[in-house]
Amino acid sequence: MSIDLPYRPLGLRSLRLEPLAETHREPLRAACAADPDTWRNLYSLSLDGEHYDAFWEAGRITAREAGVAQHYAVLHHDQCVGLTAFLKIDRGNGALEIGLTYYAPGARGGLVNPAAKRLLLGEAFEAGFGRVQFHVDEINARSRAAVLKLGAAFEGIQRWDRIVWTGRRRSTAVYSVIAPEWPRVREALDHRLGAFGPGA
Repeated sequence: MSIDLPYRPLGLRSLRLEPLAETHREPLRAACAADPDTWRNLYSLSLDGEHYDAFWEAGRITAREAGVAQHYAVLHHDQCVGLTAFLKIDRGNGALEIGLTYYAPGARGGLVNPAAKRLLLGEAFEAGFGRVQFHVDEINARSRAAVLKLGAAFEGIQRWDRIVWTGRRRSTAVYSVIAPEWPRVREALDHRLGAFGPGA
């Protein structure tokens, strides 16, 4: 089995996910610079300061050309507020990861994250993937709570599975949604999104 996963713009209400392109380079740089402490304390890599260009020139392009990642700029009301990605795309086994999700502080806690996840999960399962996973730093309480709120199942902790860019040994909390669960998760996400007013 090999699954075709389109790399195309996705939209829902005031949110748009666009395949990462040169037009996003400087707006995304500004969004990433809005919270340097988050990159320093909670992420495996940094997209702040001098680290940003290394990611832009090497990481995202190499991963895309290898077919293992698709990065998206996150636009809310036409303003770039962050990024998210399909990672570890395994078309043969029908599994992938949603990760490298970052939102500038002003975009957190509202419509942006549930709408982005609704779009990405829908894209993955409609393409034929059977498993979508989320890997979250064990100490990142905010992101762990957000993934559980999506309806993903907690699978456990991978202890000391990587060394992050600051040299800290990280343990990773693993969550997943599998295809039979998607209708329930989708319904809950749609209900949650419906609670936001028209200007959200």
